[in-house]
Amino acid sequence: MTYEHLDEEARQILRDNDRGGYTVPTSGLYPYQWNWDSAFAAWGFSTFDIDRAWVELETLMASQWDDGMVPHIIFHRVVPEYFPGPDVWGAGGNPPTSGISQPPIAATMARAVYAADMVAGRPRLEAMYDGLLNWHRWFMRARVDDGMCCITHPWESGRDNAPDWDEGMSNVDTSGVGAYQRRDTSHVDNDMRPTKEQYDQYLALLYFSRDCGWDIETINRTSPLRIADPGMTFMLLRAHRDLKWIGDAFGRDTTEIDGWIDTMVEGAGRLWNPDGGYYDSFNMRTGAFTGTLSCASFYCWYAGIDDQRMLPHLDRILAAVKYPIPSYDPDGPGFDHIRYWRGPVWGMANSQIGAGLTEMGYAEHARKIREGTRAVIADHGFAEYFSPVDGTPAGGQHFTWTAAIWLTYASPQAKGGF
Repeated sequence: MTYEHLDEEARQILRDNDRGGYTVPTSGLYPYQWNWDSAFAAWGFSTFDIDRAWVELETLMASQWDDGMVPHIIFHRVVPEYFPGPDVWGAGGNPPTSGISQPPIAATMARAVYAADMVAGRPRLEAMYDGLLNWHRWFMRARVDDGMCCITHPWESGRDNAPDWDEGMSNVDTSGVGAYQRRDTSHVDNDMRPTKEQYDQYLALLYFSRDCGWDIETINRTSPLRIADPGMTFMLLRAHRDLKWIGDAFGRDTTEIDGWIDTMVEGAGRLWNPDGGYYDSFNMRTGAFTGTLSCASFYCWYAGIDDQRMLPHLDRILAAVKYPIPSYDPDGPGFDHIRYWRGPVWGMANSQIGAGLTEMGYAEHARKIREGTRAVIADHGFAEYFSPVDGTPAGGQHFTWTAAIWLTYASPQAKGGF
């Protein structure tokens, strides 16, 4: 089978979703710039337009807050029908932004874009380094407890409706949410999105933090939700390692980053659930593991932690589905093969897990994930996510990060890693 037509289709998707300086994840459903979507888009652009790749990251970093946080949504234009829009967030900015962050993968992607053309990339990356460093400082100050990266809103994790958050979210008071009109379910089938109850909880947490004036100390102390997330922990740890590599390459003092890495390696060990025998989310409010084996549990290798104890879980799950890797254990009680982060396959998660396995020397496992990613896209198109059971394309279509993952990871012509 030849795939050249898919290479060109993926490039065209990135062009189609380009809004001049930033890409939208897909037209209609997501009309703004999303943080980690943009980082993956930059990686995709680096395979055929290196300048456009740097512009994507530069536009993202241009909306960094004074305290170092890089927000998860940047509202570059007015889309009155989108909800929740900038007036709901009340976070300010020009352009306005949301009030939370998203998985900190920009340093990892900046390094990958730099690797594509070091001559063109050096001045762009040098100019970006201090901003990335300040964002990592913000995470260490605002979100890291005992070396574990915590979330105070599910949207911050990138895994919005993952089962990891169910118990913690059950204590969120939604009585003051009131009436609202969702935009997502006007574009995507209800069965593929978070439930109404979950969306009420998301809004209640948004309103809580907004009413705290987005003050870190107040939110950390009083938010009803604070859960240590293996996905965020492993992605931040990996990003620290990549930021250190960048700093060392440019002759910068990276002693501070060394300390962060040591802290988070220790913290990652605290996320090991001895009863389940896997990396698990940990509810900081109750002091208990959440009991969820998810795709985030397999990010350990991506973070530079070689833990063979995870391999039996990976082997079992690879054997249980047609397309790897489901976002939640198919044997888990909350598995839903088509509902967002409660089971579906996400190409960008596969690229991170697969790259980590390759880097740690698990070539056969890495091959299965990469070829499975290739197959689901080739069989079912450039959807936002897919059923691991039968490949049903779900969520948004003509999707930016799926196209980017094809060009960088899944295509036979791709490098297949960072």
